Amino acid sequence: MTAITATIRHPQRVTIGHRIRIVSSVFITLLFLFPVFWMVLTSFKQQVDIFTNPPTFFFKPTLDQYITAMRRTDFVGRLVNTVIIAVGSGVLSIVVGSMSGYALARLRIKGAKTIGLIALLSRGVPPIALAVPMFLVARKLGLTDKHITLILANSTFLVPYVMWLMRSFFVSLPRELEESAMIDGCSRFGAFLRIIVPISLPGILSTMIFSMILAWEELLFALILTNRHATTLPVTISGISADTVNGANWGALTAVGTVTVIPVIIFALLVQKWLIQGLAEGATKG
Repeated sequence: MTAITATIRHPQRVTIGHRIRIVSSVFITLLFLFPVFWMVLTSFKQQVDIFTNPPTFFFKPTLDQYITAMRRTDFVGRLVNTVIIAVGSGVLSIVVGSMSGYALARLRIKGAKTIGLIALLSRGVPPIALAVPMFLVARKLGLTDKHITLILANSTFLVPYVMWLMRSFFVSLPRELEESAMIDGCSRFGAFLRIIVPISLPGILSTMIFSMILAWEELLFALILTNRHATTLPVTISGISADTVNGANWGALTAVGTVTVIPVIIFALLVQKWLIQGLAEGATKG
């Protein structure tokens, strides 16, 4: 009652505070987006315009940087590889992680807490510590420079993340849902597929989106486990920036960076409905 009375008495103070929060949010958003904007702007500049001092915002746009980037690398092939590996890693991690999270949330497994803790602690292991052993195993099995190898490598770090996120969704659901389905003749797995998965679909989709974005931008495993046929766009960016013979071609670098970022932005905009819904439900569930 006191808060309502204070709001009525001081409407101007509330309005000013609200405007300050809006202006601050817009400023912070623009601050984070400016590097992306500058990268896109630079990708359309001539090489001579990139190094002008002071920097120029008005110039004659050109596609030369994109043409140069495509000529220097198998750009289209590496873009396709990135899509295959990101989608494959996201799907595999959500399938394995969802079932693992459901098992931790519902089944009475001896040592379940220990298993979950070990899986969670695995996220703290530096990827570089496992990259070389993974390469040696892949070479021994003849699986280097394969899409499946990179998908499995990414999934080893994505599955614990997915498992704990999905567990929070499953714990919040009443057990009576599965019990009713099992009374009607469903198995435990059938109840999971027919009842739990549809209810948890917003959380599953939002988690899969995050997994795919993480796999899309992954560099270390792609750099070590691939050589030519399964190389991804982050490796291409790394190669352009580390060119010690000709020097880093900043125009081509920003062009490849733009093409790498734009699909993620478009994808996020297309699925923002499910992403926001999943995040909102995850924030309010146990």
